Order: sequence, then structure tokens, then C-alpha cells
Amino acid sequence: MALSKSKDDPLKNALSFERPVRELDLKIEELVARVRAAAQAAAVAADEKSAAKSGKKSGKKADRKKDAPTASKAVATEPLSAPVVESDPEIQELVRQRDALLEDLHDGLTTWQRIQLSRHVERPVTGDYLKLVFSDVLELHGDRLFGDDKAIFTGFARLGERRVMLVAHRKGLSTEERIACNWGCAHPEGYRKALRCMQLAERMGLPIVTLINTPGAYPGIAAEERGQASAIAWNILEMARLDVPVVSVVIGEGGSGGALGIGVCDRLLVLENSYYSVISPEGCASILWKDGTRAEEAAVALRLESGALTELGIADEILPEPRGGAQRNKAQTAETVAEALGRHLDELTGMEPAERRRLRYAKYRSVGRVVEAGSSVKNADGEPSGGALRP
Repeated sequence: MALSKSKDDPLKNALSFERPVRELDLKIEELVARVRAAAQAAAVAADEKSAAKSGKKSGKKADRKKDAPTASKAVATEPLSAPVVESDPEIQELVRQRDALLEDLHDGLTTWQRIQLSRHVERPVTGDYLKLVFSDVLELHGDRLFGDDKAIFTGFARLGERRVMLVAHRKGLSTEERIACNWGCAHPEGYRKALRCMQLAERMGLPIVTLINTPGAYPGIAAEERGQASAIAWNILEMARLDVPVVSVVIGEGGSGGALGIGVCDRLLVLENSYYSVISPEGCASILWKDGTRAEEAAVALRLESGALTELGIADEILPEPRGGAQRNKAQTAETVAEALGRHLDELTGMEPAERRRLRYAKYRSVGRVVEAGSSVKNADGEPSGGALRP
């Protein structure tokens, strides 16, 4: 794994509970670099020796100044073979220790630690998925009413051989991009842009893919003045009756109406260390206890672990992440997302539009369970349900 480097602290982006693993990562990288350098030096020396022997046989003196750099350059451009690294017992032991720590970390993650992973600064965001999952991307801008909100990306793209309309929260890859994208907190013009492009996809018969990653819609005065609540409400209404397939993936945070504004779908997929909730844990703590520092307690009360989403009928599939979180292997995470998207879109495109709308309606009508004293579990329509409300 390639780690983010810093002259001051190479572990500056590491969360406290993952620091032991990251420290072993750095030791492995340093040792591999030494082994690689030694192998390259040996290859150059062997090349020089071979050149010297050839010079003697031909009766000419070998030109070391000319030959050595050429050999060194050739070796440097070739990756170190796996057997060279695997044969080093010290590297093998460090890898074994690192993998054991990752296993323990994965099995022992708390709800709050998963929330922290969903916000990890190195976690893959929309910009990463645009490079690793989609191709032929053509961004579309503006809501045709006010402006272009960078917090929501919209555009045509290809997922394998399939053309899709991609709508995604965009947090940004650098500090400058994160500021410009408002850390994924969209304004009403962002949701209007998303709806405009989704309706365009419907006219063109293109399936829609949405990537959800926001702590919530922007709550500022200007956003409220421009109709934040109305914009989200219209998106929820119009997405519910789209004729084309819609698949949403929660790739990080899925907070409040900000997430739901592009999240009404036929299939909801959630990465293992992501959350999808009516409110962020900090917001919940601030409202319930007037104390935002109790966010960890709120996360537990809200059951903000991805597994609860399938138990309650909200999510259709939980996508596994690499041990330690999606940030440890972005390519593997992207491959998982791409496979799941393709599989669900294959299933949905084989249905008639009316059937998709019917199932979409039924999906959202059945979300949530109500338990009344002395009665059976009922769904939102007041009808008996086979589900159960877990504590």
C-alpha cells in the first residue's frame, strides 16, 4: 500500500486506532526499499562484470562510464520480483504481524470507529471512482436557475460497456477542492442540477448511478433562502417515479436529507464502513443532549453500523471493504463497487419500467417497523409484517 508521505509526520492522516498498523506499513516499505536497492545494486554490479569480461574477450577495454549507467537505468525501471521480497524473512514476519493486527482491528471495530473510517481523509471519494470505475466521463454543469454547485457531480459516463448518468456527492481530493466542494454539503442548486440530469437520463433511457457521501445538505441561510428543503423534497418525489433504473451506493457518509436528495433508488448499496442515517451523530447529540461531544454515544443509539441497514430493510446489500478500511486498497474497493453496480443494473434493466416503479414504491413503504403493546409487528401501512424491530 502506498501511504501519504509528509516531511513532518508520515502518519499524520492515521486514526489513533489504526496507527499500529500504519507504523508496520512504514517499516515494511522501508525494508522493501532497502531490499530493492540492494537487488538493483547487485544487478548493476553483475552487468558491469559481464561487460568487463566481454571487453577482455574482444580485446577492448570496457567503457564503465558508458555501460554502468545504462545497466543501472534498465534495472531501475523493472519492478522487484515478488520472490526477492517474499524470500526475506524479516519482511515476511512484519507482514504477518501487520495482517494479524488488521484482522483484529476488523473484528473489533466499534460503531464510532466505523464512523471515523467513513470520514477518513484518505478514503476513496467520487474523484477516485471517476478514475477507477468509470470511463468516458463528460461532466454536466448548472441547474439552469442559479448556478453550478461543485458539491454534486453530474455527468455521462461508462460503466464497463454500459452508458449511465452519474450523480455523486463530491468532497474533493485536495484541501482546495474540499473547500470548493464545501466538503460534500450541497446547496439547493446542486440538487436541482442533479434532478435536471436525472430527468435528462430518463429521456435518453439511461440508467442512473448515484454515489452518496455527505454529512448533510448545507444548512446555511443562503441555502435556505434559495429553497433547500423544497429542492430536496422535489428530488425525492421525482426520483420515486423515474422510469429508468436507479442504483445508489453509500461510499462514505450518508447524512440526513442531503443524502436522500440523490438516494431514492431501486437498489441501495452501502460500503461496509459507511453510515446512512436521518442525522449525523454530532447533530443527534446536539439536539438530544445539547452536547455535540456525545457523538459516539449518539452513534450507538442510532445503530450507525451498516449491518443494521439490511436488518431494517433500508439497504439491499453491504459491500465488503479491505481489512482496515477502503482507504487501504482503493483499487480493490473500486472493483467491488463496479461489480456490484453491474450486477444490480443487469437485474433492473431486465424489468419493465412499471414493475420497477412498483417495487421501488413497495421498498420505501416497507421501510421501518412499528411495535405496539400486545400486537404484532406492523409496517408503515399498518399491515402485519414478518419483520421484527431489534433492540
